[in-house]
This record gives sequence, C-alpha cells and structure tokens, in this order.
Amino acid sequence: MIGRLLSFSLKNRLFVFITFLLLIAAGIQSVRQLPVDAFPEISPTQVNVILRAPGMAAERVENQVTHPLETELLGIPNQTILRSTTKYGITSITLDFEEGTDIYWARQQVAEKLAAVSKDLPTGIQGGMAPMSTPLSEMFMFTVENPDMSLTQKRHLLDWVIRPALRTVEGVADVTNLGGKVRTFQFTPSVTKLSDAGISLQAIKEALADTNQVGNLGRITQGTETFSARVTGRIVSLDDLASINVANQQQQVYRLGQLGDVTLSYLPRFGAITKDGEEAVEGLVVGLKGANAAAVVDAVEQKLAQIQPSLPENTNINVFYNRKGLIDKAINGISDALMQSIVLVVAVLVFFLRNVRASILVSLSIPVAALITFICLQLLGLSANLMSLGGLVIAIGMIVDSSVVITEKIETELNSQKQLPLLHKIYRASLAVAPSVVSGTVIIILVFLPLLTLTGLEGKLFSPVALTIVIAITAALITSLTLIPALGSLLMRPKERRNKSLERMQSRYQRILSGVIKRRNATLLGFAAVLGLSVFSFIMVGKIFMPTMDEGDIIVQLEKSPTISLKESVALDSQVERELLSKIPEIKQIVARTGSDELGLDPMGLNETDVFMELNPKDSWRFDTKQELIGAIREVVSTYPGMNVNFTQPIQMRISEMLTGSSGDVSIKVFGDDINNLAMITDNVIEQAEQVQGAVDVQASVITGARFLSIVPNMQQLRYYGISKQNFSEFILSQLSGFPVSEAVDGRIRTPIVMGSQKSAGNYHSISNIESLPIVTENGETVALQQLADISFDHGPAIIERENSNRYALITSNVENRDVVGFVNELQQRVNANVSLEPGYFIDYGGEFENQARASANLLMVIPVALLLIIILLFSSMGSMGLTTIVLTNIPFALSGGAISLWLSGEYMSVPASVGFIALMGVAILNGIVMISHFEQTLVHFSDFNSLVIEGAKDRLRPVLITAITAIFGLIPLLMSSGPGSEVQKPLAVVVIGGLITATLATLLLLPLLYLLVNRKSADAK
Repeated sequence: MIGRLLSFSLKNRLFVFITFLLLIAAGIQSVRQLPVDAFPEISPTQVNVILRAPGMAAERVENQVTHPLETELLGIPNQTILRSTTKYGITSITLDFEEGTDIYWARQQVAEKLAAVSKDLPTGIQGGMAPMSTPLSEMFMFTVENPDMSLTQKRHLLDWVIRPALRTVEGVADVTNLGGKVRTFQFTPSVTKLSDAGISLQAIKEALADTNQVGNLGRITQGTETFSARVTGRIVSLDDLASINVANQQQQVYRLGQLGDVTLSYLPRFGAITKDGEEAVEGLVVGLKGANAAAVVDAVEQKLAQIQPSLPENTNINVFYNRKGLIDKAINGISDALMQSIVLVVAVLVFFLRNVRASILVSLSIPVAALITFICLQLLGLSANLMSLGGLVIAIGMIVDSSVVITEKIETELNSQKQLPLLHKIYRASLAVAPSVVSGTVIIILVFLPLLTLTGLEGKLFSPVALTIVIAITAALITSLTLIPALGSLLMRPKERRNKSLERMQSRYQRILSGVIKRRNATLLGFAAVLGLSVFSFIMVGKIFMPTMDEGDIIVQLEKSPTISLKESVALDSQVERELLSKIPEIKQIVARTGSDELGLDPMGLNETDVFMELNPKDSWRFDTKQELIGAIREVVSTYPGMNVNFTQPIQMRISEMLTGSSGDVSIKVFGDDINNLAMITDNVIEQAEQVQGAVDVQASVITGARFLSIVPNMQQLRYYGISKQNFSEFILSQLSGFPVSEAVDGRIRTPIVMGSQKSAGNYHSISNIESLPIVTENGETVALQQLADISFDHGPAIIERENSNRYALITSNVENRDVVGFVNELQQRVNANVSLEPGYFIDYGGEFENQARASANLLMVIPVALLLIIILLFSSMGSMGLTTIVLTNIPFALSGGAISLWLSGEYMSVPASVGFIALMGVAILNGIVMISHFEQTLVHFSDFNSLVIEGAKDRLRPVLITAITAIFGLIPLLMSSGPGSEVQKPLAVVVIGGLITATLATLLLLPLLYLLVNRKSADAK
C-alpha cells in the first residue's frame, strides 16, 4: 500500500503538484471564510424560561408558578439538569439537554409544555422562553450618551431607533435595552372624582379597551374600484386619552381627563443602569448561537455608524464592551505564536540539515498541512479560535517529523555511492523509513483520541485542540508520502560537502553513549532518580480545572440587603462607582447594572448589581499584576459594609452561571426543604470556608430576610360590595404601582397606556396609610381597604433556588494562591467534622472542582484504552514484545520531565497540562520507534551489539534531535506569550518542553542501553 502510493507519486509528479496547488488555493479561501471567535462554542443545548409574576412574593411564585412548571418540564426526554431561581415577582428556569440534542427540538418541547401548563398559572403572568443564545452571546455593550436628553428620551431613542436597526443585523438574536425609563401614557385615577361621578375602575378599563381599537367593516365598491371600510379611533396622544368618554350607571358621560390626571410617565422599574455614578441607558447585543462573533460585531459597528447621522445632535454611542477586542487580542496573540513557531522550527531545520534544498522541502510541509487543516475545520463547521489555533501551534513541531525522517533518508541515499537512477534512490529511501513514519504517526493520533471523548466544558474546549492536531498530523503524513518525494526528485541533489557541525555532535554523542554503556548501573540509577523526583513532583503539584483567562475587564458583583429599594440600591452603587474612579486610576469607566430589565430576561433582584469595569492599558497601571489591582478594588469596596462581593469577568461569569447556576471558583450547594434550616447550615458552612487557606469572596445568596405586605381579602365583604377579586387586586395595583391596560400606536412606536402611578406607592409609609386607602365599588361608592381585607407586614424567603425540583442554598468562594482541588478537599474535611446535617439535608460541591474531577475521571478511563491500542500497534510493527517494551519505556521518562517542570514552574495540574502529557506520549513513542527500528534494520551489518548500538544511535541522532527540538521550539512562543489565552496554553507548553528534554535524553541514552541489555546473551555469544 505504502509502496504503491510512493510509486504513484513519483511516476505522476505533475498530478501530485496540481492536486496540492488546488488544496493550497482551497486552504487560502478557507482561511478567509473561517468564522473567528475567542473560544469554541462551549454551551450545552440549553433553554431558558423566564416568567414575571408582578407583585408576588418569592414563596408564592415558587408554589404557583415555579413548581407547576418544573413538574411539567421534568417530563421532557434527554434533559440532564433543571435549575430554577425564584425571587420576588420572577422565576427563571434553565434546562440543560444531552450533548447533541437539537436546540430547535428542545425549544419546541419546552414551548409545548409551557402552553400546556399556562392555563393553570395565575393571571397576569408574563414572559416565556428567552432568545436562542448562549452564555457567550453577549457580544457588544454600549450606553447612549446625550447631555440634552432625559433618561426617558434616551430610552425612547434606544427602543425605537437604535434597537430596530441593530435587530436587522445578520447573526443578532436580540438587543436587550436596559436602564432609563420606558415612556407611558398614564391615567392616575382620583378616588374622589370617581366616587363623585359614580364610575368604577372597571368601567374605565373597559372604555379604554373599547375605544383603542380599529375595527374592519368589510369592503365597498364604487364604480370599478373596491375600498375597505374600518372604524378608526386609536389613541396616539395624551389629548386622545384625556378625551375618552366614560358613562356611569345613570348614563352620565365624563371625559377621562375629568376623572384623574393624564400625564406622560414611565413603566414600573425593576432595575437601572449607572455609568460613572450617574444613571444611564444601555444596549446589549446578543448574538445567535453559532454566529460568527467577529463578523457580527463588525456588522453592528457598521450599522451604528450608518444610523449615527440620523440620531439627535450631541448623541454619542459609548461602547464599553466589544467582544471583537478580546477576539483580536486572542487571535493576534495565537497567530503571532504560530508564526514565531514556524520561524523557529525552520531555523532548527536549517541548522541540523545544513542543506538549503532539504530545509525548503521539509518546511513546505508546514503551510501545506496547515492549509489542509483549515479546509477540514471549515468542512466540520468549526471556528478559528484560541483552542483550534493553539492545537495547530502544538502540532507545528510534529508536522515536520515525518517529512524530516523521509528527507533525511533521501539525502543519505543520494549521497551514497550506489549507482541507481535518482527516482529509484528516492523511492528506496522513502520506502525504507515509511513504515516507521506511518506507525509513529498513527500512534500519535491514537494518543490524542482520548481528548475527543472528553465531555462537558473540557470536551468542548479541548476536542478542537485534539481534532486540529490529528488533522494536521494526518495531512503532514500524506504530504510526506506524496509531495515530499515528488518534490524531492526536483529539489534534492547529491551533496559532497560534509556537515562538520553534525559530525562533531555525533562524535561527542558516541563518546557519551560509550561511557553510558560502560557505566550502565550508574545510568540506570540516574534515570531511576528522575522517576523518583517526578513522583514527588506529582504529589506536590496542586490540581485545578483550568487556568483563569485574563479577559481584560473586571466585573464586581454586589449583593445588598434583600429589602433595599431600587432608589437606595442605585444611590449606593453610584457612591461605590465614584469612590472607585477617584481611588483607582486604572479604571477607565464603570457601567453598573442593578436588577433586571422590564421583561426580566436576567433575573437579578433590586439588591444585586454587576459592576462592569473597563480598564486602561496595562502600561499605565501602578500594579504589576491584575491580582494586585483586584486587591486594591476589593479594599475600596470593603469600606461599604453589609454587602456580599464577588470578582469575576464577563465570559467567566456567564460560563460559571451556565455550568452551575452561580459564579465563583467553588460552589457549595446545601440541599433541603426548610428555608430557615438551610440558612442556618449555610452560615455554618461559610464559617468553615472562611477558615480555609486561599478562600476569598466567600458568600451565600441572601435566602431569608425579605419583607412584604400581605393583603388578605375578605371574600364575604367583597361579595357584599359587589367587587370581584380581580377588580380588587387591580385597584390596589393601580394605587401602588400601576398596570398596563392598552397601548397607543403611532406608526411603529408603541406606547403603553398605564392605569395608576408608581409614584403614589411612596405615600404609603405605614399600615395605617394603606388601611385607609379608599376603593371605589361598581356603583361608585367608596370603601376603606381595611373593611375589605386584613393587612400586615410578613417576612419570607428572598430567593429560592432549586435543582431538579429540590431546594438548595448556594455558597460560593473564589480561590487565590492555591489549587482548587486541595482547597475543596480541605473544606470537605472541615465541613464533615464541624457541620451537622439533619436527615434529608446534604451538601454538594461543584464549580471548577466538579469539572476537574469529571475531566480526570474521563481521562483515567480512556487513556489506558489508548495505551493498549498503542501496545498492540507497536507489537504488530516491531514483532517483539521486548522491543515494544523498550519503546514504551520512553513514556514514563517523558511524563517525568513534564511533572518536574510543572512543579518547578509553579503551574498546577490542569486539563491543559493533561493535554501536554498526552502530546508527550506521542512524541516519545515516535522517537523510540525511529531509534529501535533503525537498530533492527541495520542488525545484519554489525558483528556485535555494542557497535550496532553505538553506530545506529549515531545515525539516528539527527532525526531524533530534530523531532524533539522542533517540538520544543514550536512551543516556546506559547511559553513566552502573555496575551489573552496564554494562561490556558502555558501549562501545556511547560509540560511538553520539560517532558521532551527527559524523553530525548531517554531516547538517546537509555533506549540504546536497554536494547543492548535485552540482547545481552546474543552480544556475549558473539
């Protein structure tokens, strides 16, 4: 098979050249069209349901909305987890489905369940499924700035000019508008005037609904033309609203303006945006799942530039978060590393080969394999991101391995004195080493296959790495067996000049190897010591899931008292922002989001704030590291007592929320039924967590302490006065906050018509004020509220979180200056020893720790299977279990160097480091095959094994060194890089570089010695 392929390539060189030229052209086109993002798509198939229940306390929302929905949704097949968060007036339910589940199918199933249960939910429930997006979909954030406009005017501009324009951009799922005040036409009824006129609130509501309609009357024909007839009269202005006629039971007619105040107002606010201490209006662009993030952001920027001239004078779109900035930094960083790797690898090739033609020939395999890889990435629907491009950087050193071996053998054959045709020499040389090249490449592919079996976040992150490496190495192998021999027949020529540097190197190596063979016991003892040191290193190295990538910007999450009002929450946030800006000059600007938007698409309470900090360039900082800057920010925020504080980053926050429903390195969930017991256990767990070394930002969701007004209607009294329960509730709602009853339509602008006023809620400071609130009956009489209901202030839960229908309380903690696994192990010991749990209560540890444990378990299952396949392949190739064992000996010494370098560098054992250890096994086995197979091939030419080993090892010195050093030099740029994403790739580079050093020493010194020892009897006999 291999021989036929080599023969075909040499006989049909023109065909081979044209084929690869077409592949190169297709590869260049793929590079241009390939989607670009910072990360691969990492979100599971996930559906979010968000419902708002105005005026309902958390426990009531749980009983009447959350629980019925969960019961229905739990019946959907293929789901892996169902989480819910219930707060005052809102519930958010998240469903995760098994990997591979079609998102449209999942959304259809959820929609059907929602429709089935909606009839059983209380009236007034609003909302539904959130847009089809992912935690990485928040791509672009901006505030609307204009000193001449009010908050209402800015929000109106964002709602009806900017948002509709951005919604037309391809790849945009939605544009969420936050902050400001949504304009309304408001009718605030006067109880006195209603009573005097004898008109009920229900009569006004019906008049509004009846008047604000357009009715179709059919068509009329005049001559040859047909016209549609309709009734017009929709409300388009305040005058239209004020002039609506309402009749009482005596058929006396009153204009609406005579029964109360008709004014411009705004919808009840459930959140706010502040910028640098002042209220603002924010737009947030959400991309579709799978959209090309870089292209979407570019299109959004172009659309904003396009509509800028049509905006009011002095209007400025202030962009404070642009995913494209992170993408550019990350991709530029990894692209620079890729180019640097190529330059270094080519330099190594030139140094060792000392043959310009041979160096050019081998170097060509890099761009060819890379371009073929890009073609495959596009066909597979993958993007160019940190992980896929990082895989290509890792593969650079391995891409040239097969070409190096074949080119080096071709050069040796051409310089021989055999009188054979050029093509025949090239064929003989290529065929001699091709089997070992193929088997070595297949083994490397087998080594990386375990990464393709990873699940969860680690699978989504590192499957593209493994896939890219496998594709690139396979492309390089095909290139080495087709293009390299064909092109070598044109480029390569016999070379008389000696490579003196290589000869000196070989001479020194011979002396060293001879000494090793003479002092075999000392050599074996030395390598055994390396193994012992590596075991110690493994024990000492801490374990984490993934190094935290520096996204640049910082988010500080603040959680205040659950009873705080929006006004006071915003005032406190503004004070914190101004203090931070005055004391931390590294902060460029601050945009803080408190609560949720009017639709509740992000279920934050009024006491919760995400403070987004855009930072100035690092060269202007007073601090050397970002951790020092975070410490300074923490010091400022800590001067405001009574708040939970957590530090995170935009993408990191969303990923954590996606995986565990919380942010923080470690999440501890206490499961149980009673809220008070959960709160008590939570306090005990926090006390233990704060004593564990490395714990920072330890906090728990405030699950108790909410205070609410309880109004229990007396149904007998309501029936006596002829007041329905719905009318009773709506009247109170109109007095405390107001509610929409219709909308005014003026072209494409829709303005809600609201009954009542949220401003009046501030007039009720005590129960006595509320008890005296007059209610107008159906016949126009007034009755004090206390005659119709019992009124009191009650306490209840502020937040109720559930997982698979079980209540839990959440504690989160970040970890500094130690590994997460060690932190959790110590925390578990302290909790088990000091926290007692009643029957029915249990604790679950999650977050990054959970991911790390899952990734380790998966790798421990699949790596032995891969090793077994490698052993089988080696045995079938070598034909001897002894030779197979010798080659496998390289693996522990490769891993030893990786472990020692990981410990010395201060890095932790993580998924990237595990990928590095996997890569090491492939290179170590390949070099072992190159060395041992050459011994077997030249065995007949030597009379004793000592000479065979020394001469054979000398012959293989150059390909072994080239293989190892190209891999090392290819990873040096990753080791030295400092941009976004470098944190993820650095542990991998540390492991591979350190491991290759020990693996190369083992290949050059230990393997020849072991080969000699295994064949000692034969050597002694001769």
